[in-house]
Amino acid sequence: MSQDLLKSFQEAYRNLDLLPLLGQKELEQFGVNFSDEIIEELEQLVEDYPNSDSKIIFTGHRGCGKSTLLAEFSRQLRDRYFVVSFSIADTIEMSDINHINILFAIAVNLMYQAEVNQVEISKSTKDAFYKWFASKTRIETEDLKAEVSTGFDLLKLITGKLKIDASIRNEIKHEFERKITDLVARVNEIAAVIQVTTKKEILVIIDDLDKLELARVNDIYRDNIKAICQPGFRIIYTIPIAVLRDKFLRPLIETETNDQIVVMPVLKLFEKGQSRQSNSQPRSEAIDVLCEILKKRIILGLLEPTTVEKIVLKSGGLLRELIRIANECCRICLREIRRHPERAIIINDEILEKAIDNIRNDFAIPLGKVDYEILQTTYQNFMPEDPKEQEFLDLLHGLYVLEYRNRQNWYDVHPIVVELLKEQGLIN
Repeated sequence: MSQDLLKSFQEAYRNLDLLPLLGQKELEQFGVNFSDEIIEELEQLVEDYPNSDSKIIFTGHRGCGKSTLLAEFSRQLRDRYFVVSFSIADTIEMSDINHINILFAIAVNLMYQAEVNQVEISKSTKDAFYKWFASKTRIETEDLKAEVSTGFDLLKLITGKLKIDASIRNEIKHEFERKITDLVARVNEIAAVIQVTTKKEILVIIDDLDKLELARVNDIYRDNIKAICQPGFRIIYTIPIAVLRDKFLRPLIETETNDQIVVMPVLKLFEKGQSRQSNSQPRSEAIDVLCEILKKRIILGLLEPTTVEKIVLKSGGLLRELIRIANECCRICLREIRRHPERAIIINDEILEKAIDNIRNDFAIPLGKVDYEILQTTYQNFMPEDPKEQEFLDLLHGLYVLEYRNRQNWYDVHPIVVELLKEQGLIN
């Protein structure tokens, strides 16, 4: 077995992790600039809104690069704002997220960032905040005495409890369910102290709310959007793209945020309808971006040049799917190297076909008759019969259908799912 080849593919496999690029080092190593317009749009809304309590909704398909973009955006604004950027998934169990613990998580992360930035809040004020946190999370008094002098430890302890202890989350919910204004008041008090001390306005960015199941989104945004819009400082919330197609939710969100909604689009590989034509050429600017992303993660010599563009085309222009396909190719190659140590293994069309087969099977498992009918109609018309139908929203949320943007929005079926439609005899 060639140890060099094995190590090269192991490195490529690690480089093809589906996690976003959050650190400056990762961004410099793997980042490819293609979203300046989205950052400019977010910056304009943050900078130019007449009040300092604006709420911005940021959305797009899962895996289109939102988290990486938000991390870069937060770095760019740190000189001008006191930026608090965190993943809700790191703070609260995803299946138990509600409007109350979102607000509580904002409070915790405001204080944590103040500790990180060594904001010089008076000891009496700081201790009062810590005692409040401790009482609401039922941390014992003796624990508090040990922890209150080192805020990092207390806040980490609280975050850990929020993440793993359902009883703590239930206690917080019970405490504030009928007193949401009290919780908002405390959040605002913490923010005001930080703002006065730092002389910077507050910007909170909450990532990964877009990864919630749609049922959880309904509970948060349909019934409690006014509550999460009450804090008196700027907040960027992420939501699933399917929510923008909900005939009840979208007007609510538009009203409460003054229509401050930013959508990060999928990279469009073809103009509408052109992918159906045998002699059509993909858009070179989109192809170049996605090819560069692959080449930064897979060293020269492991990837057949003619296979690179085929991986890109199978991704539908979605970063997550590009990485997912290449990742699956690496997994297959690593097994092949161990199985046939005498061969020179490379990601070629044969390896790609095996990877696509595996991913296609994963896509196929949840699909039923109604799903196939919606996918068939969407493929044929670039639009379902009813884009607000729950089954279609679920397909959009699950990446079976991808949304593209021109002057008008249109939809297409994920290229790998198109093969399922062909297997079912639903399209030619």
